[in-house]
Amino acid sequence: MKTSATIVGVGLLFASFTAFAQNQNKPIAASMEGHIFKPAKVPATDERVRQLKVPSDFTITKFAENLNKPRMLAVHTDGTVYVTDRDKGTVTMLRDTNKDGKADQQKVVATKDKMHGIALRDNKAYLVTVNEIYTADINKDGTLSQLKMIADKLPDGGQHPNRTIEFGPDGMMYVSVGSTCNACEETSKESAAMLQMKPDGSGRRVYAKGLRNTIGFDWHPQTKEFWGFDHGIDWLGDNEHGEELNKLEDGGDYGWPYVYEDGKPNLADEPPMGMTWEEYAKKTKFPALTYTPHSAPLDMIFYKGNQLPKEYQGDAIVTFRGSWNRKEPSGYKVVRVRFENGKPTKVEDLVTGFLVDGNQQQFARLVGLAQHQDGSILFSDDDNGVIYRLAYTGKK
Repeated sequence: MKTSATIVGVGLLFASFTAFAQNQNKPIAASMEGHIFKPAKVPATDERVRQLKVPSDFTITKFAENLNKPRMLAVHTDGTVYVTDRDKGTVTMLRDTNKDGKADQQKVVATKDKMHGIALRDNKAYLVTVNEIYTADINKDGTLSQLKMIADKLPDGGQHPNRTIEFGPDGMMYVSVGSTCNACEETSKESAAMLQMKPDGSGRRVYAKGLRNTIGFDWHPQTKEFWGFDHGIDWLGDNEHGEELNKLEDGGDYGWPYVYEDGKPNLADEPPMGMTWEEYAKKTKFPALTYTPHSAPLDMIFYKGNQLPKEYQGDAIVTFRGSWNRKEPSGYKVVRVRFENGKPTKVEDLVTGFLVDGNQQQFARLVGLAQHQDGSILFSDDDNGVIYRLAYTGKK
């Protein structure tokens, strides 16, 4: 592979790539253009928060701030919010005791290096680092008991060390393990995969593979079908490859790193066993929807509450962290994925405006999502240390 790159501005890099590969004794050649652009970070001032765009009769406020790098969120049945911080390896408990929509109590309740994913079930917290899964009892005061390891030897992280964890309607525990690289043949079958295991960590197996980095996933409340938003490959160009919303099925292969979207070939990585890209595509699952490349989907939940208008029930909410490998930034927003008859139909903006100054600056890179007990939506920004609250104030 030949690579050339030229700096053309502060924070912006242009690179052109020409890839050559050999498959079935036929030469393969492709050219593509890649860019690096990272909007400058600015503070999340009250003035900037006020200019955020949300649908009519919705409000957005800060639920908590000064949280360093808040990542994944979970809400207990009593309304206590838990948030992880991978940078510090902490779990912080947040409480809104006077019900004014803003946390007034904050306490670190667990610490473990590289803590990231969190799920709550049967009054227990389940937490995942790069290589291990832990559980702890939730005490009456919201604190956590001593962490107990229930699984270990997850693959090393590499490029994607951010494990996430949830429980399905079947009572099984699901853990997303991202790829170690942008595009490569993995040495561990558990990398670039969705793992399934029992709540005690036993019976671990690969549920689905060919998933570059499906951090956000959830089950549709009516159909119970399993959905996840996967990250596309970088360096295929500004408009390749789209972020993929997949229906995750037991035994499914979703194509990474060899094919993407509707079977397009990633020419830099040849399929195994002498297969052509077309042959490999026939054995993979295609996404139900794709979204703007490089938007970086982080978390995804289906709305199951009653505060938002009724038509939101059964739709998915997704955070997009935002691009770095694109000339014009994409992402930096929260979206709503409309579902009809259990199937996704389109993606609509829900919260926008985090890009400012003509897209040259940003004041949030969005990560975790959770539905609060009151039906509002919480989402985190690990760049400015804020958790936001999206609420509906109109008549139903």
